[in-house]
Amino acid sequence: MNSKEEKLKKISRLLDIVDELRVKCPWDIKQTFESMRPLTIEETYELAQAISDKDTQEIKNELGDVLLHIFFYSKMASETNDFDIADVADAISKKLIYRHPHVYGETKVSDDKEVKRNWEQLKLKEKGNKKTILQGVPRGLPSLVKASRIIDKVRSAGFKWSDESSYLDKIKEEISEFEQAKANKSESEMEDEFGDILFSLVSYADVMGINPDNALARANNKFTNRFEKVEKTLKGKSFVDCSEKELNNLWGDSK
Repeated sequence: MNSKEEKLKKISRLLDIVDELRVKCPWDIKQTFESMRPLTIEETYELAQAISDKDTQEIKNELGDVLLHIFFYSKMASETNDFDIADVADAISKKLIYRHPHVYGETKVSDDKEVKRNWEQLKLKEKGNKKTILQGVPRGLPSLVKASRIIDKVRSAGFKWSDESSYLDKIKEEISEFEQAKANKSESEMEDEFGDILFSLVSYADVMGINPDNALARANNKFTNRFEKVEKTLKGKSFVDCSEKELNNLWGDSK
């Protein structure tokens, strides 16, 4: 393993490269916060995919891409005297120390759930209690991830049912309301109620300690693999040429 001095030397090298690219590369010179934003989002998704694939080499590569973006944003900000990479590191260091009083202070905690509750309360205190609990959820998150973050935050604040069965009852209630909307033949009402079903499922997943985005990603991969097996079995034959029974048999065989 590299010593701390060697690690700092390699980080310093990347800082020097970013400085040089910003001066000498026509593409890098033209970039702004706005132009980099979609690229940063893409890199984040590529990192997430590498993590899902459990590919440590690719995780390392994608982390490097994300780190480059952090350095690059900091370099651009330094050019307008807003902040630099040292300010970024200092800000997160102060935040981590403040939000871990059980490590850097005298606070006692019994488990990770209590750590999360304290974290949310400390975040509110940082804003002088002027910020609501859910204001910290980014508006641009994908809907499934956003639902998960909303539920996680309100549960950490103590807004929750005491038993697991209540969450299952809520799912059943929402399904019943969807069926009523379906009977009413109201498309907008059906969409609303279906959203409530999904939200209730995400809430139940949180109670069970399941990350719904990871679960859906696994389901997507599972379905894709099985579908491709069926597709190969058809050997060029169209799905529309198969009976429902044939398709069910093929699907069962793909498992």
